[in-house]
Amino acid sequence: MQEMNKADSLDFDLAPAFVGSTSLAEVANWYDTWLDRAALPLWQRAAVDQKLGGFYEALTSEGIPLEAAHRARVQARQIYVYATAGRRGWPGPWRDVAVRGLGFFLSRYRRPDGLFRTLVGRSGEVVDDTAMLYDQAFVLLATASLAATDLATPSLHSVATALRQALEASRHPAGGFRENGDQPFQANAHMHLFEGALAWAEVGGGAPWDTLAGEIADLAMTRFIDVDSGALREFFDDSWAPKPGDDGRLIEPGHQFEWAWLLERWGRRSGDARACAAARRLFGAGVRGFDAERGVVVNALWDNLETRDRCARLWPQTEYLKASLILQPDVGSDHALQAAAGLRKYLNTPLTGAWFDTLEADGTFRQEPAPASSFYHIMAACEALRVSVAEA
Repeated sequence: MQEMNKADSLDFDLAPAFVGSTSLAEVANWYDTWLDRAALPLWQRAAVDQKLGGFYEALTSEGIPLEAAHRARVQARQIYVYATAGRRGWPGPWRDVAVRGLGFFLSRYRRPDGLFRTLVGRSGEVVDDTAMLYDQAFVLLATASLAATDLATPSLHSVATALRQALEASRHPAGGFRENGDQPFQANAHMHLFEGALAWAEVGGGAPWDTLAGEIADLAMTRFIDVDSGALREFFDDSWAPKPGDDGRLIEPGHQFEWAWLLERWGRRSGDARACAAARRLFGAGVRGFDAERGVVVNALWDNLETRDRCARLWPQTEYLKASLILQPDVGSDHALQAAAGLRKYLNTPLTGAWFDTLEADGTFRQEPAPASSFYHIMAACEALRVSVAEA
């Protein structure tokens, strides 16, 4: 396993962190180098299931894949990662990884109704046939990401269209969609469906994708976002009013940033000034979750924007970075540098190219396998950095 820690002769010393004198171009270069020479090769080499197909769920600190059933969301996210790597110009075998991953996914997860089941076992058997709205959203993102590469085929559009039509046949009467599970009326699954619809709209999928994206944007602005605070709640009742009790009071800073990033994209695409205004208020709410002592965004706030959970997972750091970049120059570059420095802490691991997932309240990282699901967040943040610097 010693060889798995090598990343050419690249210096991956993560101290000192990015500081105010550092340019975003320098930050982007560091992340690009880490991604291309460490993370992508590691996960392609160690986390692709060569026997069954698809992708493993996690890697231990020794680079050993975790033996567990394969979740649909992880398969779709990893297809997105390698499709995006190809579009960025990574010279590694992204085509083989993405094509093989998609073939495995379509053969094992697609149900007769055009939706996708949530869990397949290590031998390829169906473990859970439930079609989660959250998972369907990532199928849309994965197929749109492949459609943006030189692997684009008519079948990708057909898969996505059939999935969208299957979803639209089961709309909730009060708007939006119902999720399976114990939180049927939630913002999060809609956020990722919004992301998938936007991705297809941006690759020329056609008017139905703009329509779907617009409907979800409107639901967010009229139901999910609190009028007074400008913050977005997570859980609702069947009329899209905040759910009673503590569930209805949950505010996740990471999701404030993620929705801000999406609504700003939508506002620019559609010309909807409401979306851009909402994005800036969401950003302000999200910043309330920044812990200056540890330099990271915490997991959760209450609806009065006081801290609810001081632990800090990796993914809110990536969303803080993405939102900071897309909202420049309104929010200034300091936020982006601060977010990049926070994220960088999670990448200082014994296994170069892997990551820690959770920073505890006491400032120590939880010792656990690196989840593959986080790669989607990291890749999206790296891509946002690349685009921001290129457009500057």
